Amino acid sequence: MDLLKTMEVSASGMNAQGQRMRVISENLANKDSVGRTAEEDPYRRKTLSFKNVLDREQGITKVAVGKISEDRGEFDLKYNPSHPAANEDGYIKVPNVNSLVEIMDMKETQRSYQANLGVIDASKKMIMRTLDILRS
Repeated sequence: MDLLKTMEVSASGMNAQGQRMRVISENLANKDSVGRTAEEDPYRRKTLSFKNVLDREQGITKVAVGKISEDRGEFDLKYNPSHPAANEDGYIKVPNVNSLVEIMDMKETQRSYQANLGVIDASKKMIMRTLDILRS
């Protein structure tokens, strides 16, 4: 039944968005994590990509997490000469995590998750309605 395949595809999307939410949460949790010395880099923002995965047995294409990688963007500098990780000019490297970007990504992730959940709910209702019709 195609509705069951639709539910399977949406479930894979929900799983991928759940993993994306975990990466975003990790970024936000570490946005203030700096190195212990001037030579040590602070936390580097992580990004996630998706990929299509063909399920040959069911004949459907699902979504999955492709790769979690580090954002190679530059670190910001913050003046704090008393910090142990300060360089000779008194600056420390701070993570390349922008809270606003992470919150916007979180909102997008939440909406995608809800959309997939809506598809599953609609498919379930259609299956139940079909069963009701067949019983009559």
